[in-house]
Amino acid sequence: MTIAEVTPGVCGLGTLVVATHDETTGQVSLVLETDCAAIRRLAAVLTAVDAYQTAFTPAPGNPVYVAAGEARLHPSCALPTAIIKAVEVAAGLALPRDVTIRLTKS
Repeated sequence: MTIAEVTPGVCGLGTLVVATHDETTGQVSLVLETDCAAIRRLAAVLTAVDAYQTAFTPAPGNPVYVAAGEARLHPSCALPTAIIKAVEVAAGLALPRDVTIRLTKS
């Protein structure tokens, strides 16, 4: 099981991603815990993904990005990337390392 804690920007609606890999099927089950209405819509439809399809399909056709678009997530929401990273780590396709976006305005 892999857990990703996503701290958002201005909206303040954090999300906890729980990804669990089934070695027999290659599927990764997903649980998204959040107060964000758009992410709850995503959580209702994105309950499991194929690990390899998710890890290696480019963004326009990636099942996570497709579902995020259909759930009407804000285009700059970092959650789809966090979900993909959690899937990769859960399936043993990547090492668990933090991803950081730091914004400054001058």
